[in-house]
Amino acid sequence: MSDIRVRFAPSPTGHLHIGTARTALLNWLFARKEEGTFIVRVEDTDRSRSTIEFEESILEDLAWMGLYWDEGPDIGGDFGPYRQSERFELYQKKVDELLRSGQAYRCYCTPEELEERRKARLATGLMPKYEGTCRNLTAEQEAECISQGRKPAVRFRVPEGKIIIHDLVRGEIEFSSEVIGDFIILRSDGSPSYHLAVVVDDGEMKVTHVIRGEDHITNTAKHVPLFEALGYSVPKFAHNAMILGPDGGKLSKRHGATAVSAYRQMGYLPEAINNYLALLSWAPEETREVFSLEKLAKAFAIEKISKSPAIFDINKLNWLNGQHIRLADLERLTNLCIPYLVDAGLLADRELSRKDFERLVKIIEAVRGNLTVLSEVPMYARIFLGTFEIEQDAAEWLKKTHAPEVLTALLDILEARGKLNFEDGREVMGILRDNFKPLGITGKNLFMPIRVGLTGSTKGPELPFVLNILERDDAIKRVRKALQKAKEAQSR
Repeated sequence: MSDIRVRFAPSPTGHLHIGTARTALLNWLFARKEEGTFIVRVEDTDRSRSTIEFEESILEDLAWMGLYWDEGPDIGGDFGPYRQSERFELYQKKVDELLRSGQAYRCYCTPEELEERRKARLATGLMPKYEGTCRNLTAEQEAECISQGRKPAVRFRVPEGKIIIHDLVRGEIEFSSEVIGDFIILRSDGSPSYHLAVVVDDGEMKVTHVIRGEDHITNTAKHVPLFEALGYSVPKFAHNAMILGPDGGKLSKRHGATAVSAYRQMGYLPEAINNYLALLSWAPEETREVFSLEKLAKAFAIEKISKSPAIFDINKLNWLNGQHIRLADLERLTNLCIPYLVDAGLLADRELSRKDFERLVKIIEAVRGNLTVLSEVPMYARIFLGTFEIEQDAAEWLKKTHAPEVLTALLDILEARGKLNFEDGREVMGILRDNFKPLGITGKNLFMPIRVGLTGSTKGPELPFVLNILERDDAIKRVRKALQKAKEAQSR
């Protein structure tokens, strides 16, 4: 284990957003590549919006993605507690240290006064910034504020001069302290600000690298001098670009699902989500695009993180998901498909006998080449698990003049096989080809009536799969029904 320590610090005020999940992934990949420590820390200081339900949901989605953590609120660690709401005494202690050293001061400005000044600056074309009203209050002036019943917040006294951020992705970023202004580190109600809590936590937890979105760059300009004032080592920073919607705007609900849990419910595999989010962030040196989580960790390079915003392309995600469906362990994939089949009424129960499960494995093997997401599985598995019905467009093939001849030959082959199932569907296909070669019936004219006769559809898995899965008696009943329909069509 190396000394490298990274953290993922979600706020439990909602479900895990796809963009936030990418931040978690990048931190996890870096930790695993460098054999470091991946920490999960819950930023729940917003007590009005934070809930334990959202915290549990976020942790569940992280675990589903395979991004297991080494320290966190549920498993503990040497630097806990790992919920900010349980660390208030530490924050107060650090504020007191800054007050004693003169690096912080009490601010008695009311929210109304601050808002009025903010509007005034904007009206004159200036950026909003605290102007230092309470920066140098005398003891008498403070006493007057207290007598008026004003409750102070505490502000950090930003040192004058340049603030330099050494960013592993963007290089050196420079800020002037003049544009930042003294910022609040402790609110008037005694709760810590985000800036104080995150710096104290990163410092106390010995975080070495902070990987987060570029929207935090201005926050980082505040955090660097605060790290230094508190005597902590300043972590190395890496700010990744944002994920944008197809219209170029910030990814939001108007672009579709944004929560990881929603993609999970739709039937996306975690390996596809990880794969896609990684490709949105950096370009591996290899030309291939399909990676397992382990391969991503081996290939990951923090300096290769993209500086440019990424456009979320659902079609690319769908393609990757299809690739991972075809690569997935078949029994695992079958278990993942069962809930969708139960919900569609194609399975009576999630608990299957070994025989029924083995048959279902064959069905999933047959249809997975058609799947983009697992929620589509009822559409394709219905031909095996549902009532046999001939679809309207499929019935058109039964009107072809050669359809009765093809179906009759198929029926003869099925009936001639006795009580045995088809151990090799390709054997039956070979027999059919041989029988019809002299008659010149080939290609779609041969195989579409067979498909319709066995499945009732013009689409679906390859016919050898179908012949392997259907029971002999069921197959005979289906072909007889189709043959009857074909004969009726010919007699009209």
